[in-house]
Amino acid sequence: MANWSEAERAAPELAAAVRGRFEAHGLAILATVRRDGSPRVSGVEPLFALGELWLGMMPGSRKGTDLCGDPRCALHSATTDKNVTQGDAKINGSAVVVTDAESLDAYQAAWAAATAMPVPEPFTLFRIDVTGLSMIGVAGKELVIDFWREGEQPRRTTRT
Repeated sequence: MANWSEAERAAPELAAAVRGRFEAHGLAILATVRRDGSPRVSGVEPLFALGELWLGMMPGSRKGTDLCGDPRCALHSATTDKNVTQGDAKINGSAVVVTDAESLDAYQAAWAAATAMPVPEPFTLFRIDVTGLSMIGVAGKELVIDFWREGEQPRRTTRT
């Protein structure tokens, strides 16, 4: 699986657009899989830093428990209008629990630099291995879908 910087190298324009949508509001919807197989959606504040996509959360949170049981996840950018004027971004991947002190310290420093506030403690940290990116937008009367899947070239489809 690709870390964020590898996804950027594989699909640079798409990755930049996707990251831009997530960073525009700093909020995302995280989809996880519950123990019984049903879906759960939760708010999260993703951080793109140090070549990685990070998700920090409270220890014992339901979303964190879900990711520890089944690491598959999807992130959806905050939608700001029903016409998706600015685009609609999605990231698919797999979460990896991060426990080493060096990475935790680096994340805390990157978070503080990006938000001008410290990471709320205690926290559980995940790194997302990216398996796919997509960006949906509207151009005239067409729906434009740009997407990339790991191991493939970026593609674009349009629908009227």
